[in-house]
Amino acid sequence: MSELINNREERKKILKELITELHEGKSVDDVKTRFNQLIDNIGATEIAEMEQALITEGVPVSEVKRLCDVHVTVFKESLDKAPTSDTVPGHPIYTFRQENRAIEKVIDLIILPALDTLKAKSKNIKEELLKFREGFNQLSDIEKHYSRKENLLFPYLEKYEFTGPTSVMWGIDDDIRGMLKEGILLTKGLQDDNGDVSDLVTKTEELVEAIQSMIYKEENILFPTALELLSVDEWGYILSESSEIGYCLIEPENQWKPSEIEDKAKDELNESKTTQGYLKFDTGILKLEEISAIFNHLPLDITFVDKDNIVKYFSEGKERIFTRTKAIVGRKVENCHPPSSVHVVEKIVSDFQSGKKDHVDFWIQMQGMFIYIQYFAVRDKEGSFMGTLEVTQNIAGIKKLEGEKRLMEE
Repeated sequence: MSELINNREERKKILKELITELHEGKSVDDVKTRFNQLIDNIGATEIAEMEQALITEGVPVSEVKRLCDVHVTVFKESLDKAPTSDTVPGHPIYTFRQENRAIEKVIDLIILPALDTLKAKSKNIKEELLKFREGFNQLSDIEKHYSRKENLLFPYLEKYEFTGPTSVMWGIDDDIRGMLKEGILLTKGLQDDNGDVSDLVTKTEELVEAIQSMIYKEENILFPTALELLSVDEWGYILSESSEIGYCLIEPENQWKPSEIEDKAKDELNESKTTQGYLKFDTGILKLEEISAIFNHLPLDITFVDKDNIVKYFSEGKERIFTRTKAIVGRKVENCHPPSSVHVVEKIVSDFQSGKKDHVDFWIQMQGMFIYIQYFAVRDKEGSFMGTLEVTQNIAGIKKLEGEKRLMEE
């Protein structure tokens, strides 16, 4: 047996060579044998780095995704030996793992028993279909698990240049979403008493295998890699945003909290950026020119009038619907409208100020356009009135939309 390779860079090189051989058609057994001869144990981060290197060097994400399960098969024995990183209840990874246990429980206690029974029956399947519908309904909550992973965990991993593995995993998540949707449709299409259940059986088996495989990848590759890379304050930010998306099948425990020292350091960093030409928001930091560009690229017109009825701002999109000049900035809003409509403006603002209403909508047709005009009361966190936001958009094209468009045209 060859001497085991322990140098990290050399190990990465060998790993990439082995996986390249798989992609070129070499058998799993051959590659697995060579892997066991050359490398004793492999860490989750090494696998993620290997996949990232392949994608960086030009291997399509779709190709890495296609053979993702094969990669895991080669490394599984080594991954199974790796110790599990402990986390405190309430930590995002602890919660992800608890959700996985809940998902497994639905599969083991509802889906698989119903599947076994259905395989032996072709009539009087009403009870089994009810079980499938119950199980699929509960598994639909997996969307929250995947959404938190994709929209909270992945962005932080990508800051460490881990874009490839996250893209691969997101693609597999989407496959599972599609399988689950298909399973739900199949149960709806079957009669309660009889019907051809072969498609439902096959699709359910594929779904269960895909979910179980994803759980393994998360717990043995994704989560250990994330725990190794992310800082405490980054986990704190993930935790603070998690409730916005929600949780899958469980209510998380709340014992873990990031240290106040690291939170303070993050605030100081944000404060420093503010003094360097950035403006800090609750959800990010932008340069002033970026803010202006964003407003001006929105497919709608925006005008803001403050609590004293003074026009403070309007966007400058390429195709404004109503004429606005910079001369209106600083004017009383009632002076910017014809006398015949001033009473409408005053009524809107009065209702907003009193709290009677929070938004008012109008729509008119003019010069071939279908113009949708919305007024919103802008309030601070305490609910105090700050001003009125007018949003105007030509929705003629939107009204004509039908069906779906999921692909970009060439």
